[in-house]
Amino acid sequence: MTDPRHRKIRSFVLRKGRLTTAQQHALDELWPFYGIDNAETRLDFDDHFERKADVIVEIGFGNGESTWQMAQHEADKNFIGIEVHEPGVGHLLMALEEHGIENVRIACEDAVVFLEQRIEPGSLAGVRIYFADPWPKKRHHKRRLIQPEFVSLLARCTASGGILHLATDWQPYAEHMLEVMQSSPDFVNLSPTGDYCEQPDWRPSTKYEKRGQRLGHEVRDLLFRRS
Repeated sequence: MTDPRHRKIRSFVLRKGRLTTAQQHALDELWPFYGIDNAETRLDFDDHFERKADVIVEIGFGNGESTWQMAQHEADKNFIGIEVHEPGVGHLLMALEEHGIENVRIACEDAVVFLEQRIEPGSLAGVRIYFADPWPKKRHHKRRLIQPEFVSLLARCTASGGILHLATDWQPYAEHMLEVMQSSPDFVNLSPTGDYCEQPDWRPSTKYEKRGQRLGHEVRDLLFRRS
């Protein structure tokens, strides 16, 4: 039996959200084309996408609103979206079909496990993590996704020159991420002021983001280049 003291801390709580009929249909019918089944072998990007192009991973895409828009606007790139909640996966599958987008593949599993097992070292052109759970209570800070160990994993997966893009509307989490990233020897901050960047053209504004802004939350974008 696994010692509970050594269980890996997850940055998410797996909630069994209710699937709509349309989302379930999308999972049944569209997953064979867009889905990446769980396995422990390294992915062959060219085989999955049936073409050669830079690969961007988006971690925790929610309902996929930003994912399909980025893929549509950056058609020269391939995107892998990672999300553990099936309703969000179903929602994105529906959007991909509706907009005729074919340069996206989806993994429905823990991002840490996926990166560790499926991604060849130095094979990603970029990683994007938008509005991850900030876990605001102090006793939950250990659950925050951006931690030194995870940043080291991202560095292993990302090619030299690749871009790590983080965004949050929770200022204390922005400060936490900036502190963790500044301590990494593998990434260089692209901010001209040494902290945050302007929102880049490739990140679409989502309903979640706009809701936060209505509540008075200031959005922070952090951009780092793999050295």
